[in-house]
Amino acid sequence: MAKRNSRPWIVSDELWSLVEPLLPVPAPKLVAGRPRVPDRQALCGILFVLHTGIQWEYLPQELGFGSGMTCWRRLAA
Repeated sequence: MAKRNSRPWIVSDELWSLVEPLLPVPAPKLVAGRPRVPDRQALCGILFVLHTGIQWEYLPQELGFGSGMTCWRRLAA
């Protein structure tokens, strides 16, 4: 029987190798600002919200996934 992951929102290296080629290439930044949250972190944030059912705005910053709005925008894109 497979071991159940206690944190299912964490993307494994194996899964990431399958998902990464499917993501669009980010457009170049036209103005200086905050650095872009890495796609893998944003995906983990999206999975956290979908798994826990919390609202996007309540995504904990301490987890390092970026803001809930950032993750929501990435999902929409």
